[in-house]
Amino acid sequence: MGNDTLDEALLRLHDTGPEFDGWLSNHAPMAAEALIRNGHAGDVHHWIDDYLDRLEEAPRGIAPIDAGDWREPLGDPGRTGDWLVFFDREIRTGPWRDTLATWWPRLLPGIAAGATHGVIRVGHAVRSLLEQETPARVAELGQGLAYWAARWQPMTPAGQGPYRGADPRSALDAVPRVPDQRLGIRNRLAQLAELAAWPEAAGAVPGAGSEADRLRGIVAAAVGRHLRYGHGSPVMMVHASTAPAAVLRALPALPVALHGPSLAAGWAAAAAVTAAYSPAEPVPGRFADSGLGPAPAPAATSDAAPPLDPDEVFDHAATSGDAHAIKFADTAVEAWRFAGDPDLLRAAVHATTLIGPA
Repeated sequence: MGNDTLDEALLRLHDTGPEFDGWLSNHAPMAAEALIRNGHAGDVHHWIDDYLDRLEEAPRGIAPIDAGDWREPLGDPGRTGDWLVFFDREIRTGPWRDTLATWWPRLLPGIAAGATHGVIRVGHAVRSLLEQETPARVAELGQGLAYWAARWQPMTPAGQGPYRGADPRSALDAVPRVPDQRLGIRNRLAQLAELAAWPEAAGAVPGAGSEADRLRGIVAAAVGRHLRYGHGSPVMMVHASTAPAAVLRALPALPVALHGPSLAAGWAAAAAVTAAYSPAEPVPGRFADSGLGPAPAPAATSDAAPPLDPDEVFDHAATSGDAHAIKFADTAVEAWRFAGDPDLLRAAVHATTLIGPA
């Protein structure tokens, strides 16, 4: 997987901060990993050249964080620089899997951190480390954990719902929607506490089989749902699938005892984004000017539309240059390879068209 290219890219990006222009997440490490994994290693440095101007330097610390007193600065974005220093040290003092196993359960309740970009960045880092361990990739995992810790944001606790074992698509359809969708994700997630149906919906983890298989089902359902509901908020709805996909990517590196809580958190993240950004009604999509054919109307079957090639689907996203389109296509193609549902590829093309050029 373009090993040298990924390490070169991560070294170029190492001194950039996890955010820019306030709350906007630095997608460069994640997009670079996705591009390389999908056969676009030759495009990575040019893509970074175009993206780099918008990034900011990594913030400086205020005061060191002590390993025994980590709870107080958790979720404090003003301590981002301190968390970067802390995890740079932590990730180098022992095996990276040990650091991940220690901090994953501490950070998991705050999976909404940075609009779920904290866990997503960690997921991309872990996926690359499982392929090959290098100093640059280990350092990137530390930066992802630091971002997650700095923006740590808990959601309204889940309860127990009636959809356990049900189809993930039906479970997502049953998720209630927040009433006021005018402001950003923090405001929307805060409204979950006011929804009487939220604890049941968030606690009713759907699917059957292993934790990994259930996460795959959740990811596939969220990807497919973007085809019908992504028009409401094309970029933000992407995270309903990329957040649980990040959890799935980390699962092989985690102790088995953490698989159950990881599944629950991945579902809660997918449900929360669905609640926060689903529009009132679905509409049939169109792959306008994509050259890859029309999306099916809501009542149409997948068999009525022409088949898509996964490489072409990802190429379409890469050509757009948009980081969210790239990461969503990466997730959709990965889900398609597991589920074989052509609507997953159609959703990726449709999302790229909705999101448009970077």
